[in-house]
Amino acid sequence: MVSLGRARAVGLVGLEGTIVEVEAQVSPGLPSFRIVGLPDASLGEARERVRAALQSCGQNLPDRRVTVNLSPASVPKSGAGFDLAIAVAVVATGTMPGRSLARRTVHIAELGLDGRLHPVRGVLPMVARAVESGHPRIVVSRGNAAEATLVPGADVVAASHLAEVMGAYGIALERAGDGVVTELAPRAALQEAIGQPDLRDVVGQPEARFALEVAAAGGHHMIMVGPPGAGKTMLACRLPSILPDLTDDDAVAVTSIHSIAGTFSPAHGLIRRPPFEAPHHTASPAAIIGGGSGVPRPGAVSRAHCGTLFLDEAPEFPPTVLQTLRQPLESGQVTLHRAHASARYPARFQLVMAANPCPCGAGVRCECPAGVRRRYLARLSGPLLDRVDIRVDVRRVTRSMALLGDGGEDSATVADRVTSARRSQAERYASLPWSLNSAAPGSWLRDGLSADVRAVLERQVHSGALTMRGLDRVLRLSWTLADLAGIDRPDLAHVGEALTLRTGGSDATAL
Repeated sequence: MVSLGRARAVGLVGLEGTIVEVEAQVSPGLPSFRIVGLPDASLGEARERVRAALQSCGQNLPDRRVTVNLSPASVPKSGAGFDLAIAVAVVATGTMPGRSLARRTVHIAELGLDGRLHPVRGVLPMVARAVESGHPRIVVSRGNAAEATLVPGADVVAASHLAEVMGAYGIALERAGDGVVTELAPRAALQEAIGQPDLRDVVGQPEARFALEVAAAGGHHMIMVGPPGAGKTMLACRLPSILPDLTDDDAVAVTSIHSIAGTFSPAHGLIRRPPFEAPHHTASPAAIIGGGSGVPRPGAVSRAHCGTLFLDEAPEFPPTVLQTLRQPLESGQVTLHRAHASARYPARFQLVMAANPCPCGAGVRCECPAGVRRRYLARLSGPLLDRVDIRVDVRRVTRSMALLGDGGEDSATVADRVTSARRSQAERYASLPWSLNSAAPGSWLRDGLSADVRAVLERQVHSGALTMRGLDRVLRLSWTLADLAGIDRPDLAHVGEALTLRTGGSDATAL
């Protein structure tokens, strides 16, 4: 006699979720437990976790052939989040009073050998997909309950042990273990406790501070060149403090990415502040772009979505890493292809780079020849730099300024101007698919320019000072400067200022 049990789970490939029907069949044959439907290695090991968890609860697997199918079979499945659904489907092959309820419920949890339910990554996009597909009732571990309840319309049931889940379906199992799951504090929660840096901490550097404000107002990419200790890293780390909060849609997307990456703490709800990622220059291409065996995981560019990706000591990054940034800088997303799966993650980030003018970094005591300095900065390729809107020469702070300070504005004051400029852009682009000047196409930006502005820009292109891509980026900067000034469209002064920001100072010009 053949018996069949069913349950539901959710599979993720990138941010795209799929409702997976878990079918368990018990049929005559030699005792075995097989999982089919494109499982990865961690999911293939679920048979041992399910077997041990059921045995710990006093429920032995039948001495027959057990086959578990994950449908649709053509979609790759990965992770331990299917464990609970597999266990419920296997038990449902017998007499389960609540079998119909189990089939309508989505189960997302990893099983411990003693039957405890452990949290898994990516619960937020999984629950969102389940609700969107018409399956609002979801069972998760208590460690994932706070994250799962962030999804509107979700009927979340939190459990700490397999016996609790089976008890809700009318099956009484023994409860092994204490049901308490010990969790480490996520990195995001530790960062929240530290607090946000403020622009008033930066001494001097009025030009760099203004460039940072323009970058924040229009979402422009930026590079700072200067000696060590001039304040490049301090400025970059304070960019998030002058950016506005994320919109609801962006907050859900950013939170989903960090949930998959395992860097999200649900204690404070959805991520509302723009993220900040600062990978070390020894990071591999997979760490920056994303990767891993099986279904690829999001990298730094995706974790920085709607926020800032900061590359300190940018010339020290391997050329292969820097070249991988070119495609996401243009498209705002990254697609990771593997032999059995491909995953697409959003990657609309603001790139900020910092570089010393020479390899020794000795500042005023530098003895590097001019050729060595040029070769060092030439590690940043022309195509990459052509995608950077703002180039700033950050000079060393004088002794008197370091001792006395200059009373620079705090982040809250600058953030008000940035928010006002972004509000103007949102109104201008209300009916268009972009919302920031940095994303506006050149054809749109060139419409309505005055004749004198057009003449200046034509001379720059004709002389070779600007490429066509560079022209579009100067136009974007000009519109941002006009928005900060509260003017409807850029004039000659804004274009001149944009050209200065584009070309930078002496060291930045060498790029």
